[in-house]
Amino acid sequence: MNHGARNYAIVTSAYWGFTLTDGALRMLVLLHFYKLGYSPFALAFLFLLYEAAGIAANLIGGWLATRYGIARMLTVGLTTQITGFLLLSALSPDWTATLSVAWVVLSQGVCGVAKDLTKTASKSAIKLTAGEASGQLFKWVAFFTGSKNAMKGIGFFLGGVLLEVLGFRMSLWVMAGLLAVVLMGVVLFVPKLMGKSKASESAKELFAKNNGINLLAGARVVLFGARDVWFVVGVPVFLYASGWSRPMVGGFLALWTIGYGVVQAMAPMIVRRSTDGLSSEVPAARTWSALLAIIPIALAVVVVMNPPNLEWLVVGGLGLFGFAFAINSSVHSYLVLAYAGSEKAAEDVGFYYAANAVGRFLGTLLSGLLYQWGGLLYALVGSAVMLVACWLITLALPVVKPVERIAP
Repeated sequence: MNHGARNYAIVTSAYWGFTLTDGALRMLVLLHFYKLGYSPFALAFLFLLYEAAGIAANLIGGWLATRYGIARMLTVGLTTQITGFLLLSALSPDWTATLSVAWVVLSQGVCGVAKDLTKTASKSAIKLTAGEASGQLFKWVAFFTGSKNAMKGIGFFLGGVLLEVLGFRMSLWVMAGLLAVVLMGVVLFVPKLMGKSKASESAKELFAKNNGINLLAGARVVLFGARDVWFVVGVPVFLYASGWSRPMVGGFLALWTIGYGVVQAMAPMIVRRSTDGLSSEVPAARTWSALLAIIPIALAVVVVMNPPNLEWLVVGGLGLFGFAFAINSSVHSYLVLAYAGSEKAAEDVGFYYAANAVGRFLGTLLSGLLYQWGGLLYALVGSAVMLVACWLITLALPVVKPVERIAP
């Protein structure tokens, strides 16, 4: 195994461990506090700082990874996640509702920083290890993104099971222990100076991205907002209110996310690749975003009709949504690295995933608000509006690679 493949395997394995616990955390918090009687908006509020913290974490994380190296940022991200778990485990049932919410929001904010520091460092490593060959880059990005989402899906199921078997606090301690093992692996095996380069010296330079990355960032905001507007609160609460148990809800979200990850990993076999890396991939992004927008529109019509066994029709429709969404996400994840310069890839990736965090933040906020105002129907309509906007943005994506910026 060459050095690039070895480093790719190590970073991917580390992120698997992180993502497993991150998925479990989401189910732990959502189902635990729903059982305690929290409203849909209050549940969404618990995740707001988690998502908002990711915006700054991606921007700063990309800059720090360029300045200090990817290994150091992975170490910081994993350590921060362990800290967030331990803070959350200190929550006491004797506290007032206001204090409990404030403590959970704070702890989730710490975990949000951890997630995006770790993600930015990990995805930047792919650009460095895959080299410039577009075929190799697409394959490695697709496998990384798909496999980590499959692990997140397993984490959803794990979270529901741990909550039933061990309870809230003990589950968090077990997950912190798992991450400590992953952290030791990163410290021992990831090259210390991997990804280290000359970082931007001003905010103007940090935000000076090429047109392709700027447009992708805009598309990413509405793409992930369109997912989370139903995924965070709407569907889990809808299914739970329809009589599903917590392990069943966690199991469905797990299967959805695992399937979504498998399709992401298969994207290079579904999307025709070009020798220049863009002339086939950009049209594919446009086609798949249009197909994706149709699905929540059709689902909203089904919800209005309110046929028998509606929850199973929703589950089937969301399976189709997951397939199309996975292709979109995988193509976008490839395109940002195709547009990014190798000199400051971590900063470009950080900027892009800051937009991802903005989308998750808006989707999370709207998930609680729209579900509280109009149930699953409003959440699906919100998703459809965002996806139409995503399609319109992809129409403007360039099909020619930008000239790479040369560091002074």
